[in-house]
Amino acid sequence: MDLFLHLWVMIFIYTIFAMSLNLEMGYTGLFNFGHVAFFGIGAYVSALLTLHQVPFEFALVAALLAAGLLGFLLSIPSLRLRGDTFGIATLGFGEIIRMVFQNEVWLTKGPMGLPGIPKPVLFSYRFATLPQYLLLTLGFSVLTFLVLRIIIRSPLGRAFKAVREDEVAAVALGKNIFHFRIKSFVIGSVLAGLAGTLWGHYTTFISPGDFTLLETILVLLIVVLGGKGTELGPLVGAVVLIFFQESLRFLRLPAEWSRYLAPLQQMIFGSLLIFLMIYRPEGLLREKGAGR
Repeated sequence: MDLFLHLWVMIFIYTIFAMSLNLEMGYTGLFNFGHVAFFGIGAYVSALLTLHQVPFEFALVAALLAAGLLGFLLSIPSLRLRGDTFGIATLGFGEIIRMVFQNEVWLTKGPMGLPGIPKPVLFSYRFATLPQYLLLTLGFSVLTFLVLRIIIRSPLGRAFKAVREDEVAAVALGKNIFHFRIKSFVIGSVLAGLAGTLWGHYTTFISPGDFTLLETILVLLIVVLGGKGTELGPLVGAVVLIFFQESLRFLRLPAEWSRYLAPLQQMIFGSLLIFLMIYRPEGLLREKGAGR
């Protein structure tokens, strides 16, 4: 039963993480390869504040503001780039943030990580048990879904899609594509920070090794598998991939086999991503109107 609840907690956290990237990549066409940086920023800011006795409500708001602010600061120079250069710039930012976590020992304890992160207390209610944390992550997942649904179905969301589909046409219609990209990037960064905050308080221990490029590849694969630019795609992709990833942790394999699990998992995820991009780029769910 605990394994089942754990799986769904992780699924809902990664659904939020994937929805944040789906807004940038699926709806606005921004391939952000440093998205895990904002996941880590949310986790570290909230963890550090709550470890210093700051109430979780304030720590959560601070984590979201920090992720959004850094997303805004990164977006100004990086969004002037196009294609591969934008992806490389965001990838570099992700590595810079990880190295900050790694080297600023006075603040983050470096490679030793931050243990003992308290469970969240929201409006005097402590989410300490698995069923309670499942309700918390479910609630934030539903809230994130509803907020993004409102955004995507609003004129702002239609502008995001216009920028993704045809920049020249969007400019001809008087749209400032740079400003719309910034808005998408900042909103996505804030939501990634939310996912990181929930993850950090769930695991109660974080370290720089948790926020590598592999995490970005995982959430990218979730978005691609579920279906870019679809409302339910992130949930579908998270159910499939997180169930597979987390189930492997509980397999009772011989000790000599355990060291091969992580490399094998990376090979499987990489191969699946290549396969999807070539043979099923629309994912399991197809965006409405796509391919017509």
